[in-house]
Amino acid sequence: EEGPPGRRGERGEEGPAERGPGAAFHMFVIMEDLLDKLKLLSYEEEALRRHNMRPLSRHYFALPTNPGEQFFMFCTLAAWLINKAGHPFEQPQEYDDPNAVISNVLSELRSF
Repeated sequence: EEGPPGRRGERGEEGPAERGPGAAFHMFVIMEDLLDKLKLLSYEEEALRRHNMRPLSRHYFALPTNPGEQFFMFCTLAAWLINKAGHPFEQPQEYDDPNAVISNVLSELRSF
């Protein structure tokens, strides 16, 4: 059955209005879920204290506040999680090339 694009229930690109009133807040729910999982893994003691970083707020990655800082935090957490999974991975430095860092993270994850 075909109809006009953007109808409810169809796959494809949908804006927040087509997904429902709560769609705009879904990223906040995901971030809170991520934070809960990181806390279960003791990220504050194992990852943050080693790098002298502050704990994440409930909406740290949901709101773009400081992209450079957020990217470095993401890379730090990614490296820590990869190491925690048993794969040796060098901690990226704050001023490393972002494309190279992401490429290394993705390459390591593909090797899983």
